[in-house]
Amino acid sequence: MAVKIGINPLTWTNDDMPALGAETPLEACLREGKLAGYSGFELGNKFPREAKVLGPILDKHGLQLVSGWYSGQLMTRSVEEEMAAIQPHLQLLKVLGSSVMVFAEVTVCIHGEQGTSLSRRPVLAEADWQPYADRLTQLADYTHSEGIKIAYHHHMGTVIQTEAEIDQLMAITGESVGLLLDTGHLTYAGGDPLATAKRHIKRICHVHCKDIRPEILQWAKNTDSSFLNAVLQGIFTVPGDGCIDYPSIFQLLKENDYNGWLVVEAEQDPAIAHPLTYAKMGYQYLAEQVSKAGLKLTS
Repeated sequence: MAVKIGINPLTWTNDDMPALGAETPLEACLREGKLAGYSGFELGNKFPREAKVLGPILDKHGLQLVSGWYSGQLMTRSVEEEMAAIQPHLQLLKVLGSSVMVFAEVTVCIHGEQGTSLSRRPVLAEADWQPYADRLTQLADYTHSEGIKIAYHHHMGTVIQTEAEIDQLMAITGESVGLLLDTGHLTYAGGDPLATAKRHIKRICHVHCKDIRPEILQWAKNTDSSFLNAVLQGIFTVPGDGCIDYPSIFQLLKENDYNGWLVVEAEQDPAIAHPLTYAKMGYQYLAEQVSKAGLKLTS
C-alpha cells in the first residue's frame, strides 16, 4: 500500500474567486507544481476538459490527473438526471487514469457568495436525509461500476459541513459512497479530523491536506465571516503551517493501510502567499510526515 502527494491549483489560481491568480497561466501552475515535487494535480478552472487535450499537457510535465471537483445537485435532480450530467466529468477522469471523484452537493450552497455569512448556509431537513442518501448511494454505485469511487467532500457553506453531518451521511449511505477527509474544512467547522477519521477510516478514499491558522479561525467565528472573506484573511495554509495534528492522522492512515492521494489544497491569495514557496512548504512537510509515519511514498 502506498500514497502519492498531489496538489490542487488553488495555490496559484482560485475557482471560487477567479480574480485571484487570474494572470497565472496553467503552464506556470504545472511547472511549479512539478518543481515543488508533486506527482499530480487536481482539476481547476484553467484545465482543458477534453482528455485528448489535457492528457498531453500533463504528460509534458510528468504529472498525473489526481481527481477533480464535481458539483452535485442531487437535492433537486433525479439519479438519472445526475448520471447524465456527470458523464463528461466521469469520462475525463476515467480516460486520464483517476480512480476517485471529488463530489460535493452544491444545491443552495453559499461558499461562493462573498457577502453571505456562513451562519446562513443551507441545512438538510430531517425528512430529506434518507432520500438524499439513497440517491447518492445509487449514483455512487453507478460511478463505482465505471471504475470511479465517489469521494464525498464535506465543505463549508454546504449541506454537509459539520462532524455530525458527516457521521449521519456515512451512517445512512452505502459503502460505495467514499469519504474525502478535508482536514481544513472539518477544523473550520468545529470538528476533530482525527476523531472523524478514526470513525470512518474504512470509507476514506481521498485526503485534502489544508491547515488552519487558529487566530484567523477565531476571527472568522467571532465575525460570522463569509467563507471567501475568511479565505482572503488567510484562514487556510499548507500542512505544517497551522494547528492541525497531521502526524497522528498519518499514523492512523498507516495503521489502516490507506492507499491513495494526499492532496495539498490550501486556497490563499497568491499575491500574499507566494505559490511556489507555499507549494514547496506543503510538499516537504507531507513527505517528512509520510516518512515518519512509515507510509510508502510513490510517484
